[in-house]
Amino acid sequence: MTWIALPFALATVAATFGGGLAALRLSRDLTTAIALTGGVVVAVALFHVLPEAIEILDSPQRVGVLVGLGFLAFFVGERLLVLHHRDAPEEARAHHHVGALGAGALAVHTFVDGLGIGLAFSLDVATGLFVFLAVIAHDFADGLNAVAFVLHQEGTRRRALTWLAVVAVAPLLGAVTGAALDVTEESLGSVLALYAGFFLAMGATDLLPHAHEHPSGRRIAVTVAGFLAILAISRIG
Repeated sequence: MTWIALPFALATVAATFGGGLAALRLSRDLTTAIALTGGVVVAVALFHVLPEAIEILDSPQRVGVLVGLGFLAFFVGERLLVLHHRDAPEEARAHHHVGALGAGALAVHTFVDGLGIGLAFSLDVATGLFVFLAVIAHDFADGLNAVAFVLHQEGTRRRALTWLAVVAVAPLLGAVTGAALDVTEESLGSVLALYAGFFLAMGATDLLPHAHEHPSGRRIAVTVAGFLAILAISRIG
């Protein structure tokens, strides 16, 4: 059952490449796409991953702590490694962690995304699919980040594409690793709680602030649409 994760991981590779290539073309619709993914990621955390973790662990207090740790781990790690392509170029260059280190950190980040897919499918198909939806939505933005970050450090397009390939392949390697691990159901519950924190941080501190930096009724609409679509799917499931 766990190896079902691999075709889905391949889709995240394509999504990451899509985000990176879109960044190279500077598409006007990028912000709207990120607004949609932000709604999807937050809804997946709230309506499926978090309830699943509570059901498995049967300890809301423990789940709350793990969600908080996941949230802080994502937020602090991203801030320390300067992974935000929308920082002004002159500000980004003022940090010590730039260039290859920043793009490399994104590769580690997408590896963890893929790991979550592999582990989630080892629990059940529904959980695997919901984690996949959150990851593929976020990996599009990761591909965009990787390219834009390297270019902001005055890197060449060839170097940006090289790092994009590394970042894109990382979730596939993560999914293979996750599918190969033999973990208990309780451990999976703890992992899901951590991922709920990751996804909430992805949406609340990364995707949605960027997407709604400039007011737009269209972006609000697609965020709400993504959020409600996941809610509806989770209720059907």
